Amino acid sequence: MKKISTYLILISAILLASCDGYNRLLKSSNYELKLERANQYYQKGNYVKALALFEELIPVYKGTDKAEEIYYYYSYCNYYQGDYSLSQYHFKNYFRSFPAGKHAEECLFMNAYCYYLNSPIYKLDQTDTKNAMAELQNFIDLYPESSRIDSCNKINDLLRAKLEQKEHDITNQYYNIGDYKAAIASCNNFIKDFPESNYIDEILYKTVDSYYLLAVNSLESKKLERLNLAMESYLKLLDLYPKSSYLSKAETVYESCVKLKNNINK
Repeated sequence: MKKISTYLILISAILLASCDGYNRLLKSSNYELKLERANQYYQKGNYVKALALFEELIPVYKGTDKAEEIYYYYSYCNYYQGDYSLSQYHFKNYFRSFPAGKHAEECLFMNAYCYYLNSPIYKLDQTDTKNAMAELQNFIDLYPESSRIDSCNKINDLLRAKLEQKEHDITNQYYNIGDYKAAIASCNNFIKDFPESNYIDEILYKTVDSYYLLAVNSLESKKLERLNLAMESYLKLLDLYPKSSYLSKAETVYESCVKLKNNINK
């Protein structure tokens, strides 16, 4: 028991001495030593201590040949601590400050990647998702031959799938609550924005049904136009997806449209 107590006291003393040494370093005006220690802390993965030192050194070395590397490591210190919003800002700022720097391409990519890491589940606000896609496209435009292009495309696919799922849910919500005008608009936007989606046949069916249900409850002057649009949407579904599981239900709606239209024309 006595040996354990002695060991704990020794460890505590070492830790205290280490903390005191770091605190003295923070108060020191020996910037070369601070830079050396900041790099050491960074290489050992102690990003908290490295960050504080690099942050102090940024204005000290501004305009020198060491400024670029200091800011590069400072950006990554924020990243490795999981602060993706702040690291995104600093990666982008590195690119702006050192557009010809040796880490410019990497930092512009990391700027977009941090937006991606901040992108929430599809049910939440997708501002960061859209920002990530915009920044990835900006990277692709500036570095079309980059080895990171494949990564950009894969990330873009993941982000686009998230937006697709969100828009699909929004369309379903309008349809399920019976807001057929909004459902039709949402269906049309979905088809325009995600033409290769696996949901297109479902969306076309809901377009058919929404136009029909809207026509049923419309003024006489608007019924015919909406019935015609429902029938056109059905024919589009039939043409594009002749084996769709939604075709049978859409055909039933189409037949109802024909009957109602014939009654109007009598």
